[in-house]
Amino acid sequence: MTQKQSSPGLIVANYGRHFLVENAAGERLICHSRGKKSQGVVGDRVLWLASQDEGTIEKIEPRRNLFYRQDDVRTKMFAANLDLVLILIAAEPEFSSSQLSRALIAAEEQHITPIIALNKSDLAEPFARAWKWLAPYRHMGYDVVQLSLVDVAAGRVALTPLLTGKTTLVLGPSGAGKSTLINCLIPGALVQTGVLSQALSSGKHTTTSTTWYWVDSDKTTALIDSPGFQEFGLNHIEPAQLAAYMPDFKPHVKNCKFYNCSHLHEPGCGVIAAVNAGDTPDSISENRYQIYGDLYAELKQKRRY
Repeated sequence: MTQKQSSPGLIVANYGRHFLVENAAGERLICHSRGKKSQGVVGDRVLWLASQDEGTIEKIEPRRNLFYRQDDVRTKMFAANLDLVLILIAAEPEFSSSQLSRALIAAEEQHITPIIALNKSDLAEPFARAWKWLAPYRHMGYDVVQLSLVDVAAGRVALTPLLTGKTTLVLGPSGAGKSTLINCLIPGALVQTGVLSQALSSGKHTTTSTTWYWVDSDKTTALIDSPGFQEFGLNHIEPAQLAAYMPDFKPHVKNCKFYNCSHLHEPGCGVIAAVNAGDTPDSISENRYQIYGDLYAELKQKRRY
């Protein structure tokens, strides 16, 4: 009997143990993972076999990166094989500096380039405050983009040059305008997703939480929409490595007197000196140092148990 040949595919949506896989012809079909564990994520390149009514994922190809968070309860895997993570925040409602920093650290740890987009530039005073507050992030070299997604054309002009030819995960807290951004770049995308989710939910599949969209007909540019930005645990990161994933800290670590400096209390610490350097281009802001201290204590505490 001739053995079936597996085919290459791309995971474009996740439904628990079931996945929506796009084949080389652009057709999409439901596949399930072989065995009890479901390790696939949106963005994974896979090999799959056709069965009677669905397919079976036989192999997940090696990933070049995986963006994820980890807390006491579970690991939440967002997407794999990314070029960019676009973190969308807004002038209102006020965003969490801790959550922003956590997402940036998770991206740095996996060598994924982050972009920060600040929405609602049409709200003059709140936007001016938020833009000033983001100054340290611009000094770190991050792309920080001004947006007003009420102007769809301007939104496209601001974002398209940064995203073209890339695979980008879009993250954003509630109220930041993430759905508006997706529909701005891919009109009708969320409507299509709603119809698909409703159809699949009528059977054994649950509603998707992460979805891949092609932006262009040539399929060179992709956006991945994912919820779950409210909590962002970093338990997978060692406390001693934390400063290495913070671009404003990293240049100053080499100035520390002790090689195993925690940057919290040691004499001759280059990081502490940079915090006390005042408002200079290469200084560390007090807010960022507070975030570091809180995160370090959190990660250190986890490792005691």
